[in-house]
Formats: sequence, C-alpha cells, structure tokens
Amino acid sequence: MATLSSHQNGFKLTLLAAFIAAVTAPAWAANSDGSAAKKAENPEDTMTVVATPDESFKAGGDQLVPAYLDGQVANGGRLGMLGEQEAKNVPFNVIGYTSKMIQDQQATTLKDVVANDASVQNVQGYGNFAETYRIRGFDLDGDDMTLGGLPGVMPRQVVSTQMIDRVEVFKGSNALINGSASSGVGGMINLEPKHAEEIPLTRLGVDYTSSSQVGTTLDTGRRFGDNNQWGVRVNLMHREGETAVDNEKRRATLASLGLDYRGDKLRTSLDLGYQKQAYHGGRLGVNISGVDFIPEVPRATSNYSQDWVYSDLESEFGMARAEYDITPDWTIYGATGGQHSHETGAYASPKLTDADGSATIGRMDTNKIVDAFSGMAGIRGKFDTGVVSHSVNVGYAAQTKREKTAYGMALTSSATNIYNTTAVAAPANTFFGGDLDDPRPTSRIRTEGLLLSDTLGFVDDKILLTVGARHQKVVVRNYAYGTAAEDTDARFTQSRWTPGYGLVVKPWETVSFYANHIEALQPGETASTGAVNVGQVTGISLSKQNEIGMKVDYGNIGGSLALFEIKKPKGIINQQTNVFGLYGEQRNRGVELNVFGEPLYGVRLNGSATWLDPEMSKTEGGAYDGKNAVGVANFYTVLSAEYDIKPVEGLTALARLTHSGSQYANEANTKKLDSYTTLDLGMRYRMKVQQNELTWRLAVENVTNEKYWSGVESYGTYIYQGDPRELKLSLSYDF
Repeated sequence: MATLSSHQNGFKLTLLAAFIAAVTAPAWAANSDGSAAKKAENPEDTMTVVATPDESFKAGGDQLVPAYLDGQVANGGRLGMLGEQEAKNVPFNVIGYTSKMIQDQQATTLKDVVANDASVQNVQGYGNFAETYRIRGFDLDGDDMTLGGLPGVMPRQVVSTQMIDRVEVFKGSNALINGSASSGVGGMINLEPKHAEEIPLTRLGVDYTSSSQVGTTLDTGRRFGDNNQWGVRVNLMHREGETAVDNEKRRATLASLGLDYRGDKLRTSLDLGYQKQAYHGGRLGVNISGVDFIPEVPRATSNYSQDWVYSDLESEFGMARAEYDITPDWTIYGATGGQHSHETGAYASPKLTDADGSATIGRMDTNKIVDAFSGMAGIRGKFDTGVVSHSVNVGYAAQTKREKTAYGMALTSSATNIYNTTAVAAPANTFFGGDLDDPRPTSRIRTEGLLLSDTLGFVDDKILLTVGARHQKVVVRNYAYGTAAEDTDARFTQSRWTPGYGLVVKPWETVSFYANHIEALQPGETASTGAVNVGQVTGISLSKQNEIGMKVDYGNIGGSLALFEIKKPKGIINQQTNVFGLYGEQRNRGVELNVFGEPLYGVRLNGSATWLDPEMSKTEGGAYDGKNAVGVANFYTVLSAEYDIKPVEGLTALARLTHSGSQYANEANTKKLDSYTTLDLGMRYRMKVQQNELTWRLAVENVTNEKYWSGVESYGTYIYQGDPRELKLSLSYDF
C-alpha cells in the first residue's frame, strides 16, 4: 500500500486506539446499557435518549435495526432480498443513518447524509449536477440506489431527504445481495421511506441556508385501527433561493405519501412520491482534459458558470411491498415499483487552456426521459437439521430500464476565465444527436436474477456460515440517436452464476469476526466524451471482492474494522483507435475503521477512516499498470462529535472534521488534486412550548471557508470545487 504521510499516520493511530479501547473496555462489556443506567440515576440531566439494541428485533424482514447516538446511527441495515439485518450477525459491512441524523444535521440531499461515512466520497456527475458516490473507491450512480431494497425506483441524480427514514450504506460488491446494477461495485446505498409511528406526529419546519435559500417542510403521520394497524405518513417540502456560490440558484419540491398495514401475519406498504430539482446558473466542473496541470483553486464562492446554464429534473416514483407469514418461521414476500424521470438542461463547463485561468466555454443541451420498472418475490424461512440451524431465502428479482435521449451541441465556443468570469452569450447549437423536442430510445437494459441462500448456524449460532448464489442475466441494447436503429456492434447479453459466501464467528456476544467472498455482475461503463463510441455501454463487467474484519456492539458503543480487496474491469479510451472499452483492471485494497457511540455520558462520537491502494493493472501495453486509479484518495476520514452542555438543558454542541488525502486526476498520474480539510460547527437547542417540542438548529459548514478541489470524475475530464462556507438555520415544531 502507498506510504502515508505523518499526519495521516496520526489519524490512523488515533482511530485505531479508539477502536481497540472500544473492543477491550470492561466497563462497557459488563454493562451493555451503561448510559441508560446513568440516566436512571440522573433523569433530570438531559433530554437525550440513547437507543440500544432491541431484543425483540426480528432479522430478515422490514423492521428497522435499532439505533445508537441519540437515535442517529444504526449498526446494520437492509441486505437486499435478505431484509434488515444487524451488522454483528452478517459477514458483510453495513451501517444505517436515521431521519434523526438527517434532521439534526439539516441534511437537504443525500450527499449531506453520506458525508458522515469515510467509505463514501461525494462526486459530482459527468458535466452535470448529479450526485454520485465513490464507495471503496468505485462509483455508485445516484440512479442505482435502492428503495426498500428495490432498484430503479428513486428519482434520478439528486434525492431530497424529506421522505427518508433511513440511509443504509452497504460496503462492498453486492450482486448476491442486490443483483446487477450499472454501478455499485464498491457498495450500495439503500433508502427506507418514512411510515407512521406509534406516536402521532405533526411537525412543521422552516429553514434558511445562505445566501438566500428559504424552505418549509411538513411531516405528519397517524396510525388508525383497533391495534394501530393502519398507517399514513405525508411529507411535503419546498425550498428555493440563491446558494452560497455567487449567482447560483436552486429550487426543490417534494411530496410523498406512505401507507402501511401491520397485521398479525400480513404487512404491506405503498409509497408514492414526486420530486423536482432545478438548478439555474449553477457552478459545474472545470474541464482540464486539454492541459497538463491542475489550476489554482478560485475563491470559495466563485462561479465560473453562465446564467443560461440550467438543469430541471422531475420524477414520479412509487413502490408497493408485502410480506405474509405462512407459519411463524416461513414468510413469503414481494415488491414492485418504478419511476418516470425527465431531465432537460443546458450545460456548459469552462475548458481550461492556460494557468492564468483562460478557458473556452461551449454548450450542450440535453433532453432525457428514463422509465424504469423492477420487482422481486421470494420466500424465506428457518428450520433445523440436528444441531445445525438454517435461515434460507429463495427469491427472484428483475429490472428493466429504457432511456430516451437527444442532445444539441454548439461547435463554436467563447473565451472566458475561471478567475475573472464575465457574461457570455449562449452559443447556438449547430450539431444534434436526435430530436431535442422528441427524443427516441437510445438504450435498454434488462437484468434478472434468481437468488438461493442459506445461513447455517453452529454452536448455538455462535458460528454462522452464509452460502449463496445468484444466477444473473444482463441484457444491454444500444440504439442510434434520432433513428432508434439498433447498434448491433454494441449489443451485449451475458448470464452466469455469481457466488457469495461468508463466515461469522462470535466468541463473545459483543464481538464478532467475519470474512466474505462476493462478486458483482453489471453492464460495463458508458463511453465518455472524446471516444468515437461516445454514449455506448461497453460490454459486461464482472468484479470480485474478498474481505475480512471484526465488529463490536456493546449497546452504547459499536464499530467495525475491515480489510478488503476488490478487482473490477476498467473502462479506458484506446489511445490508438480512440475507442472506449474495458481495457484494464482496477484493484482496490483497503482498510476501513468505524467507531460510534457514547463513551462518556453526554458525549457522542461518530468516527470513520478509510485507507485505499487503488492500483491499475492489465492496461493495454501496460501503459498505466501500477498507477493509481483516477479520483481515489489514499486516505479519507470523518470525525464528528456531539456534546450536551449540562448547565443548559436541551442544548447540544456539534462538530465535524473531514479530511481527504490527495487524488490523481488522470490515468498517467501526472495531475494531482491536493489534500484538504474542512470543519463544520453547530448548535442544537430543544425546548418545550405548550408541552410540545420546539427545536432550533444552527450550523456553519466549512467554517474556515476553505477553497479546494473536492474531486474528479472517473474519466479525468472534470474537476469540481468544494462548497464554500455555508450558514444553516432551521426551526421545527411538533404540534
């Protein structure tokens, strides 16, 4: 693995010490609910309630894993068709972030939530405003995330948090768990929608974000029936105004409805939603493909875009789920859902030509319509064969996605400068791919798979062996822009069994060790701009992961340590033919550390760190062998804390420190983005008004107004600037 700098080693030693302390702490081991005991002795000290693991939790279904840290972090999450699972009982790495964390951190979109996890790097989309993620050094497109374990449902590119109850991050290859996706080799993000809770809720909120964004939210839920078996949850949100970036405007609207029924044997839910995101004059990336250097970072609030740049993203989506207990030990389940999304936009990024900031800027208009549909069904159950217990699951899942796309480009460009940007008239489009007013189909992707799995328990389930396989089929079809004629040279069909197996050993109730081998099968990468086959999906990609690690769960503190290796075919443009294809392999070896809990009464910590060695191999002619993969930092850490200020009941201070190591911006490793560190600070105050809770929240993100290049997309074309200092203020009242 690459040598770490001295300050990175300092981070490493600090977090390792914290993890070892957690593992060996006798006081926590002796009393798994130590904080709760202290609260019983001093009930008047705080309004905070720390949730501890619930003995009644039933793994495998839709019941959410209990949470820590004042209800903010859950040590577990959904494993696709295997349902919700506590992390300590599965040979995989999964963690959940709750709606409580979303609200307390004033997270407006998904990237604000996963910023708490060092295994997840936020990356902007290729020349647009999409939120994409890099988990364990591999891209996860926002389009590929799942809702309740079901793919193809969530809105495209950007997801508002208002309707989300849980954000669950599964780390590692996951074909056995989630099936095929167009990305997600390094992990998957699953979202759980809000449903009505036992206590009636009507929460009204208002918020302000610099420089002039104002929003309002409504979250209301009720349960009905003799046993509260019927539930209704409604969420509404609207927010608009200028951001902290000069002359950048955003507008977001969301409406969702969650219905559910909880019977003795039957449990069903129906979730429907509408979302629209609009960006006007927004800051996109800087194109560095024509220069051999990384430019100096402009001032933090600088906007080198134009006021005619925009993107409108509109989605309607829905999902229906059901599970029925045939017997106490056997359950049949099913889910179906889909989305219709429409994107229109005019995009323009300055293409750098000189170190003084000189650049050219053109234009590309897009009209894209995406229709996706997916479903799953299966049966899971438990039985014993002698002294061996079995938890089996047999299921089938499928997804179809059709994209209609058209674009227009201006072949002439205008002069601009990223340090002194002036208004440029929008150039006229002179080159078109299809009809912008009536886009035709450009791609169809179908994936389907049959899942077979069994978790065998030995020695009273202290040893758990999970074995499984999924028969995956991936069908990719590409069509010509405008005519929708099939490109027979770019059609791919492949099917194969993708195995997965893992072992969990629990020598103590609070500590478990695990190992796994799991694979991923998916459509290959889409050819980037500059390739003669731009826009085509290239081939079928098979990836493999091996991982070992340990997990701890003491009730008021938990964490994990993992070592892994993932190998994935890599898309590269052939320098001789200019054709984009799977011409290399990316091999990521890494170490992940995660610690969360309340080590001292009233002090809550959430820390994580990831070390990666992202090496390229098997490239054509060995051109890039031994080089680091584009956009993957060798080291990334997030350290956050909350402190209840005792003299003032209900007052809590918050802080979060984020550090990223340097990352290369091209395959030859001749261009590199510098490391950066950001600091976020905040306060939260809970008070009673007429016996109802009123909560004030104040935060300043990037307190020092650090200016930095935050990342680069995987092709090394665009680099993106990090967000400037931002003030957030919100008020919520529970009626």
